[in-house]
Amino acid sequence: MSSLPLITAAERRHRLGRRHRLAPSARAADVAGVADSVVALHATDAATVFLSVRARLTEGGPAAIEQALYEDGSLVRLLSMRNTLFAVSTPFAPYVDASTARGIAVKERRTLLKHFAEDGQGLDAAWLAEAEAAALAALDEHGPCTGSQLSALVPALRRKITIGRGKKYEAQTGVATRVIRLLAADGRIRRDRPRGSWTSSQFRWVHTEPWPHVPAAEARAEVARRWLYAYGPATEADLKWWTGWSLTDVRKALTAVGPEQVRLDDGTTALVGPGDTRPEPAPEPWVALLPALDPSGMGWADRGFHLDPAHRPALFDYAGNIGPTIWWNGEIVGGWAQRADGAVVHRLLGSPGRDAEKAIAAEAGRLAEWIGDARITPRFRTPLERELVR
Repeated sequence: MSSLPLITAAERRHRLGRRHRLAPSARAADVAGVADSVVALHATDAATVFLSVRARLTEGGPAAIEQALYEDGSLVRLLSMRNTLFAVSTPFAPYVDASTARGIAVKERRTLLKHFAEDGQGLDAAWLAEAEAAALAALDEHGPCTGSQLSALVPALRRKITIGRGKKYEAQTGVATRVIRLLAADGRIRRDRPRGSWTSSQFRWVHTEPWPHVPAAEARAEVARRWLYAYGPATEADLKWWTGWSLTDVRKALTAVGPEQVRLDDGTTALVGPGDTRPEPAPEPWVALLPALDPSGMGWADRGFHLDPAHRPALFDYAGNIGPTIWWNGEIVGGWAQRADGAVVHRLLGSPGRDAEKAIAAEAGRLAEWIGDARITPRFRTPLERELVR
């Protein structure tokens, strides 16, 4: 028999409840603490950040999360892991930037310059630098602007280029979105308060200084260390999937962290942070209604310890994005949605028991009250979510 420490599937679910702050006794007192507990909050949908925080915060409505994002700046959105938008705590942002966003920015710039060359209008790196400088100057003069407002102020951003000229996928596109995305990836602009409510993704942009320099290898090691604590036991493949890094970078980061190997109850092995092998006691019973793309559902490539594979087709879209889910003591037991009239409706995928059903119904009522007049429609629709809103 292996001498490696054993961590059972039940203990993994206990860890999830405590470390992801989903058990009531583990909830965080502040928004940045929520983000750090799961390393990063998915932010592709504006509402996801708010609903993910809401599920893990001791108290506070949308205004408390808006304050963290737009007033005290303790939470910031970054284009990062898997070329996806995440929200992270501000002290952690330089590590995410150096480990991941810097590489994305280099690729984005290279791709845009390639499109310029293929388009044949004479746009080049010098033109791009002038357009970027003009955009930053406009933000300095006029303050926070949406992309459309910035385009109205900067003539260069109204230019159009043709991508894939002469090919089946040939298309004409404006440069504004690409230049803004590049400035954001470079850390020279950041998303500010959107137009509309907290569910809106029509962000205003502000001119900011790039993040402090951190050596890339050091940054990747710090990200891996935090991720192992939040998501371990996990595998090298899980970390590669979650970060989008190359296998070489994943292995170097893990070597720098020095994780310990543990045995799972299916006979396979996985990794945890150094010294993180003690048994995890069960928290009190807990229920959570988590939004689409919540990190607790998107943290691993292999989710077998908390999700019955038979339920996956109902809860994920074709690209592997998870929809709104219901959790009971660390397992996904159903899904939920919000109808046009504001009602939060749900469906269980199995029979978790009467105690669970009562707790889930009560939590659905609390969620509907918290959302109030806002309306939530996930960007990536899943089969069960679509069925529930019919």
